[in-house]
Amino acid sequence: MSEIKAPEAASADRKAAPSEEKDWAAAKAHYENLKSKKPRPPKPKYAVTIAVSSRTLFDLTAERKIFEEEGVEKYVQHQQDNENQPLSPGVAFPFVKALMTVNERLRELYPESEELFDIVLMTNNHAQVGVRLMNSINHYDLTIERFCMTGGQSPIGYLKAYMTNLYLSRDSKKVGEAIEEGIAAAIMFKPDVETKLSETQLRVAFDGDAVLFSDESEIIVKQHGLDTFFEHEKQYENKPLAQGPLKCFLEALGKLQKKFYAKNERLNCPIRTFLVTARSAASSGARVLKTLRSWGLEIDEALFLAGAPKGPLLQKIRPHIFFDDQMFHIEGAKEMGTIAAHVPYGIGQKYNKGKLIEPEKQQN
Repeated sequence: MSEIKAPEAASADRKAAPSEEKDWAAAKAHYENLKSKKPRPPKPKYAVTIAVSSRTLFDLTAERKIFEEEGVEKYVQHQQDNENQPLSPGVAFPFVKALMTVNERLRELYPESEELFDIVLMTNNHAQVGVRLMNSINHYDLTIERFCMTGGQSPIGYLKAYMTNLYLSRDSKKVGEAIEEGIAAAIMFKPDVETKLSETQLRVAFDGDAVLFSDESEIIVKQHGLDTFFEHEKQYENKPLAQGPLKCFLEALGKLQKKFYAKNERLNCPIRTFLVTARSAASSGARVLKTLRSWGLEIDEALFLAGAPKGPLLQKIRPHIFFDDQMFHIEGAKEMGTIAAHVPYGIGQKYNKGKLIEPEKQQN
């Protein structure tokens, strides 16, 4: 049976409570007022939180091979033996550096603001591996203060707790789980050739259908053909498309862009967004632009390719990341030096180069 407090004890507790709250508030204020030359991470409720896996931030190809061929104990031992040897940059490294550049500009214009990018290292590595990851981050002077190391367990359950706006990984299963949880996510792919990227402007390119928008129109293309699709888009031109998995990330970028516009920095904004879609402009482009307008979102450049390859245009844009739901567009981008991220969402996952992927026959 639980203990029932005497009235005088309960009264004493009530008197103590305000004092404890005051002490906690003072301790919290003291911590927040601590000074440091290194920028402190913003509070998650104000930030645009980008979660990156260790295999996207750093090149862990050799270490992954040890893990797969010799097991977790040998892998952990290797990481500990080499913890003072910095890891080489991975596919997400230029993107992370570009996020830091934007933060520097925002801090110049808004010294007290916490509306910034917050980069979180989200990994299923064991804590024993953390020292090498931390040493590598410090070696490259990356502003990454929040870590989540889950010791072999999937980190997906922590993404919402970290208020994640975008999750980037090399693991297709984890990315799929994140998208199912309503979190913008993509699988990153290293380009076949290295391309020099902007060091002063973050450039992000998006496909439209099944990335920014739902796959509702793409279903019509796949099941009924282009002519029916064109008729459908014309008929529903003024009806906004439903949102896709990356819409919220574009929205977050737009929020930060507006902070620069408010300081008359539109022409010198360090964030630039691109829509790179296989849609035709005259036949089906209006619905896309009207949908963005209905959401109150801007896109800096819109490229309607009418089915032409995306690789050559992306080579000119040189984005730090390009999101697409179709693997053949990802492959084409990679071949021409673009850092590409696959969004495994929608009906496009059932097709390869326009052809339905036949399900494997079940064995008797």
